[in-house]
Amino acid sequence: MTPPVDTVGEWRPATRLPVDEALPALRAALTNGTSAVLQAPPGAGKTTHVPLALVNEPWLAGSRIVMLEPRRLAARAVTHRMAQLLGERAGDTVGYRVRRDTRTGPKTRIEVVTEGILTRMLQSDATLEGVGLLIFDEFHERSIHADTGLALALHSRSLVRPDLRILVMSATLDGARVAALLDDAPVIASEGRLFPVALSYSARPDSRGLAAAIASRIVSALDENDDGDVLAFLPGGAEIRRVATLLDGRVSHNVRVERLYGDLSQQSQDEAIAPAPKGLRKVVLSTPISETSLTIEGVRIVIDSGLARAPRFSPRSGMTRLETVRISRSSADQRAGRAGRTAPGKCYRLWAEHEQYHLLEHASPEILQADLAPLVLELAVAGIRSVDELRWLDAPPRPALEQGAQLLKMLGALDPDGAVTDHGRAIAALPVHPRIAHMLIRSVPIGAGAMACDIAAMLGERDFVRGINGPADADIAIRLELLHARSKAAALHGAQIDTGLLQRVAAESAALRRQLRIPNDPATGASSAGAVLALAYPDRIGQARGDAKDGRFLLRNGRGAALTHPQGLSTAEYIVAAELDGDARSSRVFLGAALTQSEIDAQLADQMEIEEILEWDTRTRSVRARMRTRLGAITLSESTVSARGMEGATDLMLDVVRREGIQALPWSDAGKNTRERIAFVRARHSDWPDLSDESLMATLGEWLAPLLEGRKSIRELSNELDRALMAMLDWRQRADLDRLAPLQYVAPTGTHVAIDYSNPAAPSISVRLQEMFGVRQTPTVDAGSVPLTLELLSPARRAVQVTRDLEGFWRGSYFEVRKQLRGRYPKHVWPEDPLTAPPTARAKRRGE
Repeated sequence: MTPPVDTVGEWRPATRLPVDEALPALRAALTNGTSAVLQAPPGAGKTTHVPLALVNEPWLAGSRIVMLEPRRLAARAVTHRMAQLLGERAGDTVGYRVRRDTRTGPKTRIEVVTEGILTRMLQSDATLEGVGLLIFDEFHERSIHADTGLALALHSRSLVRPDLRILVMSATLDGARVAALLDDAPVIASEGRLFPVALSYSARPDSRGLAAAIASRIVSALDENDDGDVLAFLPGGAEIRRVATLLDGRVSHNVRVERLYGDLSQQSQDEAIAPAPKGLRKVVLSTPISETSLTIEGVRIVIDSGLARAPRFSPRSGMTRLETVRISRSSADQRAGRAGRTAPGKCYRLWAEHEQYHLLEHASPEILQADLAPLVLELAVAGIRSVDELRWLDAPPRPALEQGAQLLKMLGALDPDGAVTDHGRAIAALPVHPRIAHMLIRSVPIGAGAMACDIAAMLGERDFVRGINGPADADIAIRLELLHARSKAAALHGAQIDTGLLQRVAAESAALRRQLRIPNDPATGASSAGAVLALAYPDRIGQARGDAKDGRFLLRNGRGAALTHPQGLSTAEYIVAAELDGDARSSRVFLGAALTQSEIDAQLADQMEIEEILEWDTRTRSVRARMRTRLGAITLSESTVSARGMEGATDLMLDVVRREGIQALPWSDAGKNTRERIAFVRARHSDWPDLSDESLMATLGEWLAPLLEGRKSIRELSNELDRALMAMLDWRQRADLDRLAPLQYVAPTGTHVAIDYSNPAAPSISVRLQEMFGVRQTPTVDAGSVPLTLELLSPARRAVQVTRDLEGFWRGSYFEVRKQLRGRYPKHVWPEDPLTAPPTARAKRRGE
């Protein structure tokens, strides 16, 4: 059933100034200045008329025009069209240069190039010798190459080519912004001679999905309109193939269905662009490639899905992925205008009218969304270390620039300071992403160049293996086998093989081998596919999580990744992922290869980090050490080692003391006593050191750290702390300590009694009462200024009295104590006059 549509009006271009009539103003602008902006819609003829009209201007003086086209298909088509208008062949007055295809000659005055070619021209010769005019066609597409090319061209003009003229041409563009960038260049607006186009919007979404909706609309549009070809815009090749399948048998025999997208062969593309044979109508299923530049003769009907594929790069994940996005209003207008080239037309839009007003005015520039590693390298090769040296319409974002530079340093393309290396120049010379170029260059010396070319060709195309009931097996090794056994391709279980795409991969691989002078033999060598792929994606190496081997991996960048379903790679210990969906939490792996640790060790040893892991073992009260070899977040190996003398062990033990307090140290009785003695003296002599808990904790780095050097356990300090405390005293204080705070009191009986300084206000001793007979004065410390507190003990060493006035005790409470002790200890002497009785530590002898 055909979804209902509401015809709500028409798209009618203004008719201010046709391109032919705009040419005098354009000539004047470029004669009197060095820049101009021309605004004209698709089909207005600017792409062919303008270069031909300007090529013989006097100010060119024999120089040539270089015109940039965003796509190879458009560059070839425009060249052939201009040559046809001149009655010549491509390569005569008008030629082109695209990747691996050049048609120029000694008479070429107009050279159509794709944007990457201009960047290389500026890198090799900043003066652009022999070039008098640069034309940036379809600049509204805002590709990263166009933005970069314009920035570099302006840079060259400001330094060495003040006479270089620049013309920016666009269909839908904020001309004022571009004009300001070009030093207030004049803007010439031309709307061309386009016919009005009736617009129809869908009243409601088609529940059957995009492909069914497009196919139904094509069938009904052919029925509703007696003549004119149909151009249908879809986001990508997959949707085009599905629509083509749905149209099979639903259109009449006089309707030819053609496909048009970048992956097709040149012959197929040319057939889609060419006029339909007499008596036939044509339906062209196209990606946005035909929005601009390309002219498809005979189109009167446009069917617009309103969708496009756009690259989106995430600096957070380091990955670029194509996302299906809504087009902008300017793109919608360009698509509609394709129906009004030669006569009034119709455009069927598969969205509701009110949605039109929610579309963005213009698409976001690619430079704000893309992987900027190629840009960083291109600028470095041009001698530009900072993007701030150039003038940009939209400055590239810093996070993506920093991530691009980080990758290039990892690949050895930039040195640590960001300058391009010789290897970086070699990478830039290859017309592929820096990752792939690095892989190609580094694979040749290890005998894996042929395999690298195969892999590079695969990564440059869509996957020729498609799963039937879900994603295909991700192992790139399977694809290598298919590539060299193409006759067996259809036998792959659970998948379909696009043999045409497979053949293009083989052709691209052969071209790379010729360029690198690698024998065109099957990919062989000691290296595995994973080892080669890891050269391109050293940042996407993943390690199996745990022992389950269930297809889940930890990537080098610390993020997770998982295979879409159980498969051969699920049991790999390591993989390298070439294609991931970029999910922030756990990416799905669609293409990768197995890798061994020995291959990682061989290729990435210079990128590995060896770290010492120190941990505190609370059970042994010691530092435990491990040696760990890491590749980013991946732990490759780990072993236990001795922590003794290891840097960081001292700091770890100091942290334990700071956390647990000074009591965490293994204080011996001697050490405790030394602290107490010094604290006692300091309470009366302020020039002595403060050894309180607070003071010792505040100065750990000064007194404790030297003791911990070369040790792995705090327990080892049990005999060192006393010496450390004594070292805090000067020589005079060390000499005075025993005088002011002696360790012991010697009783009259000769018994050495330890003095307890735990209470600095009242140091004390515990001594048997009998050993103090005859002693009148209370013993003192601090040179006789502080009396000791005496804890007098029974013969069984139980406390019977505490006093600081020994003579007062003898004269008073002694007699009450004597009564108690005589009954308990009858064999001991308990004299009536303790002041005259001799001290004793023994009981009476038998018979006394």
